Amino acid sequence: MRRRLSIVVPAAAVLAVPLLLTGACSGADDVEVAVKGDFGSRPEVSFPKEAPGRELAVKTVTGGDGAEAREGDLVVADYVGYRWNKDGNKLLASSFIAGRPGAFPTGRLVPGLERALEGARVGGRVVAKIPPRDGYGDKGAAQHQVGAGDTLLYVLDVRAIYARTAQAKGRQQPLSDPRLPKAGPVVAGQGPSVTVPKIAPPKDLQVRTLVQGEGAAVRGGHLLALQYVGVFWRDGKAFDSSWKAGRPYAATIGTGQVMKGWDQALVGQKVGSRLLLVVPPSLGYGPKGLAQAKIKGDDTLVFVVDILGAH
Repeated sequence: MRRRLSIVVPAAAVLAVPLLLTGACSGADDVEVAVKGDFGSRPEVSFPKEAPGRELAVKTVTGGDGAEAREGDLVVADYVGYRWNKDGNKLLASSFIAGRPGAFPTGRLVPGLERALEGARVGGRVVAKIPPRDGYGDKGAAQHQVGAGDTLLYVLDVRAIYARTAQAKGRQQPLSDPRLPKAGPVVAGQGPSVTVPKIAPPKDLQVRTLVQGEGAAVRGGHLLALQYVGVFWRDGKAFDSSWKAGRPYAATIGTGQVMKGWDQALVGQKVGSRLLLVVPPSLGYGPKGLAQAKIKGDDTLVFVVDILGAH
């Protein structure tokens, strides 16, 4: 996890950072640009000389035949994102350049992106022209190089969709070590219960496989789709849960984006697995802890993590 305990978007998806905006999300399919190229390859986008229109427009260029996105799903997509105004256009972000797809947590995106991904299918390419009222509003977003009057233009190739209810699939591997926590079955809207033994925590990182997945092994630099719950060793109380938040979590692993314990534990594991992690303070949030989550500097943390996908 990052230092803040909310679902976040990897740096590759800088334009997909959610804002609490309102606005009409009605629009036609006149995206005003020409898009060439096949699904999965970097699109060629041709812009007109005129300034963009003021209406939201979404167009499906290629219809997919996979799962359909719904609110609360995590959408993984290759994409390009431009800003566009009367003075021209500029490429701001591209997963094709970054070398890994972006993660788009539906329900947390700007309205225009929500509209673009609503009903999108795996294998489909969608183009979205997002005016300010359906994007970053009348203030823009300076941290993303988006001005107050800028329209956003996205081309998104949907590679995978992970439902809010997604969980590990594989062979159960019961854990009977009395020195380690026990995980119960997944409860809808909460995730698995975790029971911590009333003994001193281990000093070293502990990793145990509870469900053995049959997918590919995770490599450093992969974008992972995950479900997880985190609890304190000291009292067994949960401090964070993607299941409770109602959407899977995405993070790039093995690059320092998440805590050291996660980087060390998840690289090499197989997609579809469920893991029990016991993370000592030195591999978690360190001596300063994390005040907003009530994590102390000497807290050992326990996680149950489902690896849903790796990209």
